[in-house]
Amino acid sequence: MLNKEEIKNIIPQREPFLMIDEVENYVPGESAVAYKNISEDEYYFKGHFPGNPIMPGVLMIEALAQTGAVAILSKEENKGKNALFGGINKLKFRKQVVPGDKLKLEVKIIKKKGPVGIGEATATVDGKVAVKGELMFAIVS
Repeated sequence: MLNKEEIKNIIPQREPFLMIDEVENYVPGESAVAYKNISEDEYYFKGHFPGNPIMPGVLMIEALAQTGAVAILSKEENKGKNALFGGINKLKFRKQVVPGDKLKLEVKIIKKKGPVGIGEATATVDGKVAVKGELMFAIVS
């Protein structure tokens, strides 16, 4: 289990844009499972939406991307580098994520060629899929 400080040793994101709270497990270069505890104090709930707070879909995607970055950037040859979005494919939103939810984030690297790859990404709440798709990434210095 990695806490926030240990996560920061792998990926470059920092508050308020660090979107994962803990990593349950990871296999460098292959996969990672992380969690985001959705608090009513999240900065984005002030405007999305007043009286009906819903986690923005793009931030769920970012949380998945950061989870995938833990997997890919923990590999020895990628330490100190960054993983950037290259594309998003076959993505579907299936459930709203609201304060009090615990978002489970799972990414499996399914293809990699040189500095470019694809991660199969799924976010769930209580076993129900909130978002699922493929995230393309490029590793840069």
